[in-house]
Amino acid sequence: MRTRLALLLGVAMAASLALAPAGKADEVAPGDWTRFARDMHGDRYSPLAQINTANVARLTTAWAFKVAPQGGGGIVNETTPLAIDGVLYIPIGKAIVAIDGVTGQEVWRHPLDSGIARRAVSYWPGDAAHPARLYYSDGKDLAAIDMKTGQTVASFGEDGKVALDPPDGGPPTVYKDVLIIGAQVAEMPIGPPGDTRAFDAITGKPKWVFHTVPRPGEVGHDSWLNDGWKGRSGTNVWVWYMNADEKTNTLYMSVGGPSPNYYGGDRPGPDLFGNSVVAVDPETGRLKWYFQTIHHDLWDSDLPAPPTLVDIHKDGKTIPALAETGKPAFMYILNRNTGKPVFGVKETPVPHADVPGEWYSPTQPIPVKPQHLVRSTWTPADIVSPEDTNAEHSAACHALMDKYGGFWNGGPFSPFWLYEPGKTKLKATIRIPSNGGSNWGGTAADPTTGLLYINTSEQAAIGFIEKRKPHVSYGRGDEDSPQLYDRASLSAPGAYTGFNASFKDAQGHMVSLPCIKPPWGRLFAINANTGDIVWQTRLGVTDDLPPGKQDTGRYNELGGPIVTAGGLVFIGGTDDHRFRAFDAKTGKELWTRKLEYGAQALPITYRGKDGRQYVAVVSASGAGQKGPDGKPDNDQALISFALPN
Repeated sequence: MRTRLALLLGVAMAASLALAPAGKADEVAPGDWTRFARDMHGDRYSPLAQINTANVARLTTAWAFKVAPQGGGGIVNETTPLAIDGVLYIPIGKAIVAIDGVTGQEVWRHPLDSGIARRAVSYWPGDAAHPARLYYSDGKDLAAIDMKTGQTVASFGEDGKVALDPPDGGPPTVYKDVLIIGAQVAEMPIGPPGDTRAFDAITGKPKWVFHTVPRPGEVGHDSWLNDGWKGRSGTNVWVWYMNADEKTNTLYMSVGGPSPNYYGGDRPGPDLFGNSVVAVDPETGRLKWYFQTIHHDLWDSDLPAPPTLVDIHKDGKTIPALAETGKPAFMYILNRNTGKPVFGVKETPVPHADVPGEWYSPTQPIPVKPQHLVRSTWTPADIVSPEDTNAEHSAACHALMDKYGGFWNGGPFSPFWLYEPGKTKLKATIRIPSNGGSNWGGTAADPTTGLLYINTSEQAAIGFIEKRKPHVSYGRGDEDSPQLYDRASLSAPGAYTGFNASFKDAQGHMVSLPCIKPPWGRLFAINANTGDIVWQTRLGVTDDLPPGKQDTGRYNELGGPIVTAGGLVFIGGTDDHRFRAFDAKTGKELWTRKLEYGAQALPITYRGKDGRQYVAVVSASGAGQKGPDGKPDNDQALISFALPN
């Protein structure tokens, strides 16, 4: 009973580790960007300062490399290159390419014989007997290529590949001579496990497996009541990068929610390690500690991004810490050696709904500091007014609310209520944020100041729970799902409706905008030493509104910030096709470039072989989209910016 109570309250299991001294063990050359988030700490901080607050307004395009994917759209829109010794490496669907960082000219190309590669490649520096390598996943296999030539490393696995079962769509995390990768599993209740796996970087041989749904005898197993763990899918590290502390030999995994996403009657209990930061030994997979951010997730509120590591100063002591932010947009600042909250977390009573057989957690962990980075409550007074957007849009939003007979909201963990037409009265929940307050873009950290930078989106979702109809697809190829209930809205089974409404702009085009009052997207700076918000600013503009109303903030789920010693925060992410630079101290927007497509990826900065500092980002469309000219999206590009010569 004592163990179960600890699980219910989300108490982190402390590790017997000594406090680590300040500083990093994972050093990266100042001009390089060797991991998706630059270094092992994942802070996205670059010591380059040639581009700074005084001259960033002069930034101009240096070159653009076409990255239109071979084999379909939506492959490169979330992709970030690596930069090593002035050469950039990036997957573009059916190929991996190396690009000269000064000229934008192709150095070599490695074609894929099957599958697609996306999001990033991973770098291993080699050893005395093996030259440097790049690793990627084509969806079903983990593959190795020679970094200098782009040729397959035949000695890795079988002819350069290791089969992944279940598959994974992103590259592995490289820790010393270990490759660590999550799992890409369908969001069905029963299916392949979402376990994290590790392989030898030289041979490809398996090293360890971490059970993200604990088996009998393992820590956390008793958090799954009534045998809900059996055959359970989901509960996986689906993001394509992890961070680690080499000084304590600790890897940090951000584990997503269990499947199915919106009904948990067949998985009662807190459901570890769902929605948890999990610290393990990266060379053995041994559990060190965990911290669960949501008990028994019923909202698909994953932890997409891994925690960002930063040392903070509090009460005269240096604390090795990490910052974790997920879709609900709470930021948890934890001691990264023990998992204990630095500023406190309060187990807060939350409301329950009425879905038959559902298990509702009595409390959820809400941090004392920092304050919530999005709105999480709603009343009818929060609906947009004609002054916010226009009369037509406001009227359409009111009409949508009237269609549902109003909405219910009970705070940040608002459950969804059962609706049975003809039997029960419709009681639709409105939830803010809808599903992506902070996504895989994650947090940047300046280790010299202790400031954290994070972007959040604020939109609402409306809906309810309904009993599933047998042999009917709910949009996910799940006709034969054994689950009893699923999400729904008046417009579609198996889906919530965004609280958005459409109107015609001045040109007669239909435009859909959120129905909650702006801001709809923000960028924050948070002092990790105190947990206080230093500044916040609206991130993104709405071009469809007239001047004076455009500063709304925008949806910015796909992408995140980086920070530089030049005092700048660079970020794309928004759906308004802008790439921006902000003053890291004040939040003032200093430079903006409108692109043909959204910069919905993590940018990088690097030093070219000519000694100049560059900033690069992918400008690409999502799946199935077309370019500004209405033609297929073949003008997508990796764009590099620099100061004029």
